[in-house]
Amino acid sequence: MNTNLALQESASATAVGISDALNSAAGYALAEKSENTRRAYRHGYERFVVWCGIVGRQPLPASAETAAAYFAHCADSGLKVSTIQISAAAIAYAHKLAGLTSPLINESVKAVMRGIRRTVGVAPHGKAPATAKLIIKMIGKLPATLAGKRDRALILLGFAAALRRSELVALTIADVERTGDGVFVHIARGKTDQEGAGASIAVPAGGKLGVLEALDDWIAAAGLTEGALFRGIDRHNHVANYALSDDVVALVVKRAAKAARLDPAAFSGHSLRSGFVTSALASGADLFRIMDVTRHREVRTLRVYDRRVKAFDNHPGRKFL
Repeated sequence: MNTNLALQESASATAVGISDALNSAAGYALAEKSENTRRAYRHGYERFVVWCGIVGRQPLPASAETAAAYFAHCADSGLKVSTIQISAAAIAYAHKLAGLTSPLINESVKAVMRGIRRTVGVAPHGKAPATAKLIIKMIGKLPATLAGKRDRALILLGFAAALRRSELVALTIADVERTGDGVFVHIARGKTDQEGAGASIAVPAGGKLGVLEALDDWIAAAGLTEGALFRGIDRHNHVANYALSDDVVALVVKRAAKAARLDPAAFSGHSLRSGFVTSALASGADLFRIMDVTRHREVRTLRVYDRRVKAFDNHPGRKFL
């Protein structure tokens, strides 16, 4: 009897262990994607599930007919191609995690997606780059308050190091290394570095924008010695002990743009990064040296900025228009 009881307890413990291991494995599988990607996939898949509930279709596994009809519905509803593609990736990923065959491999679904791209168009509708000249206008209108000091430092460092929103808010005091020529900004993990190899971005001391001065001013005013670099500030002017969310970066940029009498709707958090690229290309900087800062893997990605910067150089119509 005791032997049977011991065997039952052992089997029960083994079952619990396997269950825990399976849950852990599922967590690791999800961790292969960045937090931003997981969030986008979650929203994209949730929209699909809601639609399936309305029309009486099964979302998992989804048939090719269901997927094709959903994408057509999205296009007819006026969604951008990029949004539809995120939903498509989310649906495919959900099937992958469940060990099911994705309906997106079906040729009929591929044909629908090709038709949507051709009909709706895939031209990007990006926000305006916050170039060096615009950055000067933006920071020039920020107040000398604690929040103003933080926003100035955030905007300048985000621009100077061409940081993504997620990278900017993830920075800690320890990630900023002082040197005689400037600072190294250590990035633990980026969009193109999901395995966490890390990167170090050099930001020279300079003399025009005052990046390091603004950074020191904020750190001193906030009394920061460790932990998150950019933090929330409550209405009583108390500095929080937690980092800002990446959504706040966009609000900071828009607020600064509005103060500088620019259209806030034209700017986003990405405007800092794209503004660095645009300004660097306009100043004649080497493309590969720019990639050292931005950590773009493909030259063709920066060609989009390069074509815009040089659009009027040696224009064929310059002599007669």
